[in-house]
Amino acid sequence: MGGSKGAGAISGGRRARKFLSRLKSRVSFTQIMNDPSWIQYIGDRGLRTLDDTRKQILEGPIAMYDRLGYGFYIMELKDGGIPIGICGLVKRDFLEDPDVGYALLPAFWGKGYAYEAASAVMDYAKSVLGLNRIAAITSEDNHASAKLLEKLGLHYERMIRYANTDEEVRLYTNYL
Repeated sequence: MGGSKGAGAISGGRRARKFLSRLKSRVSFTQIMNDPSWIQYIGDRGLRTLDDTRKQILEGPIAMYDRLGYGFYIMELKDGGIPIGICGLVKRDFLEDPDVGYALLPAFWGKGYAYEAASAVMDYAKSVLGLNRIAAITSEDNHASAKLLEKLGLHYERMIRYANTDEEVRLYTNYL
């Protein structure tokens, strides 16, 4: 990670998924962000080419690393290094606290990877970054994510408007 607070990788849990220090795999990131579930629950970012993805990574996650010392990580299986999703922290202008976010390719849903990754990111946020409160948002109809956020110890606070849109999302928060 960039900045003064970073570490090379975050490892977490019984199966020790790796979190790369930067979003290096543009192909994986493009695949994840164009998955129908990403588009349904998170939104279409219009990243269709590797050049589009490169620009998004540089202006989004990499810029956030440089500015704040945290961002998103590619989740890989320890055995074989297969990219399965992303997880990390993001600071959104419309939220008071950094929020934990994750997205996995559907083949890896329901196997505990998102819980393990988000738990490791939350531990990192507290122990390394010194954060004391975390947020998360999810679309109103994403019941699986709502259940996972509650399992992670976050509590539903209220519905809020997402950025400069008319879309309402569920806001979850908790102290670390």
